[in-house]
Amino acid sequence: MLLLSTSLVKAQTPGIIPLPSSYKKADDSFNLSELTSLSAQDKQAVAIVNTFRLELFRMKNLALNVDQRSPVNEIRFEIKPEKNASEGYSLLMHNKQITVRGNSEHGLFNGAQTLLQLIAKTQSNQISCWTIEDRPLYAWRGLMLDESRHFFGKAYVKSLLDWMAFYKLNRFHWHLTDEPGWRIAIARYPRLALVGGIGSFSDSTASSTYYTQSDISEIVAYANERFIQIIPEIDMPGHASAANRAYPEFSGGGIKEHPNFTFNPGNESTYDYISAILREINVLFPEKLIHIGGDEVSFGRENWNSLPAVKSLMEKNHLSTLDDVEHYFTRRISDSLTSWNTKTAVWDEAVSANLNPAQTTVFWWRQDHPEKLQAALDGGYNVILCPRLPLYFDFVQQESDKFGRRWDHRDFNPLEKVYAFPQSLNLAAKKDDNHILGIQANLWTETVGTTQRADYLLFPRIAAVAESAWTPGAQKNYNDFVNRLESDKILYQKAHVYYCTPDHPEPVGAAKND
Repeated sequence: MLLLSTSLVKAQTPGIIPLPSSYKKADDSFNLSELTSLSAQDKQAVAIVNTFRLELFRMKNLALNVDQRSPVNEIRFEIKPEKNASEGYSLLMHNKQITVRGNSEHGLFNGAQTLLQLIAKTQSNQISCWTIEDRPLYAWRGLMLDESRHFFGKAYVKSLLDWMAFYKLNRFHWHLTDEPGWRIAIARYPRLALVGGIGSFSDSTASSTYYTQSDISEIVAYANERFIQIIPEIDMPGHASAANRAYPEFSGGGIKEHPNFTFNPGNESTYDYISAILREINVLFPEKLIHIGGDEVSFGRENWNSLPAVKSLMEKNHLSTLDDVEHYFTRRISDSLTSWNTKTAVWDEAVSANLNPAQTTVFWWRQDHPEKLQAALDGGYNVILCPRLPLYFDFVQQESDKFGRRWDHRDFNPLEKVYAFPQSLNLAAKKDDNHILGIQANLWTETVGTTQRADYLLFPRIAAVAESAWTPGAQKNYNDFVNRLESDKILYQKAHVYYCTPDHPEPVGAAKND
């Protein structure tokens, strides 16, 4: 009976991830060949058709023509705007024609990705027909990569963006600065990359690695073609050690375990310095949203008590505690961003800074502090759910894993727990709250020194978080998801992705880069 139930589930759902909102199997099949024509019914669809054509060639070695005369069959791409469904799409498949219809350019792109999945997961070119109506559960479907601790480079980031597009993830949170290294060139302060970029978490003497501004522009354009927004993170006022190695005059000091951990909030020139950096960041990233960190500042701010400039700041602004000083700094930086028509993103500690809710997005990461999530929602902040359990992908994913983190030396993040989120979170009082924008998985890289290990931790959990962010909870079924995932594993193998499976030994932890 179990085998029969499993086979019925497989027969009733299309083999794609994330599972669409509505789908129905048709009796027809579509024969894909070089006699198939592609057509764009709208000017805005042309670029998406060209991207689809290129991906199809890579996938099936088929070079399809656009608007081919006397075609055997046709794939049509069209845009029909629909209010409040900008990422929605429909797929109407018959033996002679496939129509991919988007509610916007982004919706059309999503529909094209669904069709590409159906094609990629069919060994022959005879594609089973479906009727699909689809739209996402959440607007924010994110993935964060930490490249301060270990640097992976442009080719790997582009590959990751390809997989994000494949799974309809649409926000790439890029953690570019922290204690081990500063990974983005700043024209006004070149030592940030040249000196701050030296070293990694596992090798403090490693040669400087960073992205040039030309690299950044190239990657941003690549992401835009895939309808992925990039949110840069420039961490402050803590996690500033790499920056302070380059320009120690702006350091607020730290402690033995975290030397030069903070910027100096009492030094007026610190604000000019950071403002100049963020102005360049704001030009490079068009999304008008910059993440300024704001987490774990207490790890290294005790030295502020010994700084005359901080004491003067506290007296002048009637600040009683170091918390007050930290919040003053965060508000001032956020106000600068607001003056440039740019919004602020912060980790959940910064809820206490009383930032402008209309201009601020809070990332709730501390699952052991649910009161911070509640405070953010009560305060009217937009919120991204990315708690360590189960969405930190540097946490191990199976009991036998030896490297990586566990919560309280015990809990970890297996595929099933990732898939069960956010329904596993008690959101009974918040389920209708429009301020929850979506969910995001985070890959911190203290224990991730190679691209092979990054892949091992990301795949297949990236598929689980994608479905959790897209598909309504009532439609999710873990056993069905696992069945659909089998065809994705074949694609991982073809792409030489070293994914987590019993056949693949776990790669070691913090080793030198590939």
